[in-house]
Parts: sequence; structure tokens; C-alpha cells
Amino acid sequence: MTSVITLLTDYGLEDGFVASCHGVIIGIAPDARIIDVCHQVPAGDIRRGAAILAQTLPYLPAGVHVAAVDPAAASTRRSIAVLAGHRVFIGPDNGLLSWALLAAGGARAAYEITNEELFLTPVSATFHGRDIYAPVAAHLGTGREPAELGPQIPLDRLLSLPAPTARLGQEAAEGEVLSVDRWGNVQLSVTAEDLATLGVRTGDPLAVTMGRRQMTVPFRDTYAAVAPGNLVAFTDSAGMVSLAVNGGDAAQRLGLPPGAHVRLARAAEG
Repeated sequence: MTSVITLLTDYGLEDGFVASCHGVIIGIAPDARIIDVCHQVPAGDIRRGAAILAQTLPYLPAGVHVAAVDPAAASTRRSIAVLAGHRVFIGPDNGLLSWALLAAGGARAAYEITNEELFLTPVSATFHGRDIYAPVAAHLGTGREPAELGPQIPLDRLLSLPAPTARLGQEAAEGEVLSVDRWGNVQLSVTAEDLATLGVRTGDPLAVTMGRRQMTVPFRDTYAAVAPGNLVAFTDSAGMVSLAVNGGDAAQRLGLPPGAHVRLARAAEG
């Protein structure tokens, strides 16, 4: 039985953590196809991990999706498996899965993972990705039913990250920094469609307000459409408006961490 299992973690690639998870999965489900979504999520950055998983999901085949970004790995938080659409999501109950569940059409059932017969033993207090998530995903991939994992959880008891704020007015779109990637590009919760509704087209100047600061930034197809070192706004591959510096770090230059409020409007010409 061939199954698809995807992995998203903050483990990095400098050590053997990811390889260990691969090995556990293949040992139980030798025909599994493993897709590495990302292992470079900043350590403990639940929000960044949630954004990557949700934005990648439309391009992944249905399967079992494991996510392990958990700054409280040794705490008493529970491990969960959640069904959404034709997919199963496995990870900590810390909100990491919540945006992907919405992207998959909404959760329809959830289970606390407590069946120790499906775990590696002994279970490390700090490596649930290897000892719980990977073997459970593999067992599901071989045909085990989610109901075998443990007791069902009411869906309203699952922890969720707050939905990114986005509001479209008559003259401006207001949103927040959704995530910052490894190059310092700042992804906003405002979409290209929002700007189009405001009459902003590629090539127009864009007024960007961040707290008490306001600047005019060109809205272009790509960050490379401006000279090196210059700021630019563009539509990224997820359809969101992003701010970048050609050859530089926009998040650092602008001082925009995830969650920072940003207002966008068409700037006056001249």
C-alpha cells in the first residue's frame, strides 16, 4: 500500500533528526512516499510553520501531514491527529495545524494520540517527531484507522492560532505581517486581489503605512524590477502582497516582525 507522508519541522538539516524520522517511517511503511515540506522553520516559530504548511498544502497530494514545531516539546501539551478533507494532520495541539486545517476545508474529526502500541519505545520527552508522530503517520499509511489512535476530541477544544487580520476599506487595505522568509521578504495578509479592488495595478506607487511611518514603494512584478538595495512591493507565489529589498533584508530594514500592522493604499502620483 503506497501512501504519502509529508514532514514539516524546525529540526534543521545540520543533524540527523530528519533522517531519523524518515527511517522510522520507512521501517513501518516501506512503500511510503515522503515529501519534505520544510525543515528550516525558525526554531519554535509556530506561526511561520503554520503559514508554510497552509500555503504549501494546495500543491501536496492527499495523505498524512506531520508538523513538528513545538517550543514546549517537553510540556504536557497533547499530540493530536485531525481529519480534514481527505487528509490527516498530525502534530502538537499548539495551533500549528490550524491554518492548514482551514485550507483543507475545515476539521471534521480529531483524536488525541495516546495509543502507545503505535509509538517507538522508549519515547523521548523532547523528540515526539521521531517517537510519536513519525510512527503514527506510518501506521496510518499502512491502513490503521485514526480512531485507533486514542479518544476523540471535540473540535472546539483544539487550540488555534488567531486568523491573520485583514480588512479592506474604500481607500486602503489593512493587514499584518503574516511571515518573514529566510531572505527577509515580508509577506502580508493583504492579497493582490485586495489591491486590485482598490485600483492598484502593477507599476503603480503604493503608500505603505507602518505605525507612524509612511513611505511610497513601487508595486512591481518581482523584487528584481528595482535597483539593488531598493524597496519594492510585489505579489508572491501565494498571491499575497510582500515587501522586499532587492538583494537585502526588508524585515530588518523596516523593523517589521510577524504580526506588525501595515496599511496599503494607492499613492498619489507625482
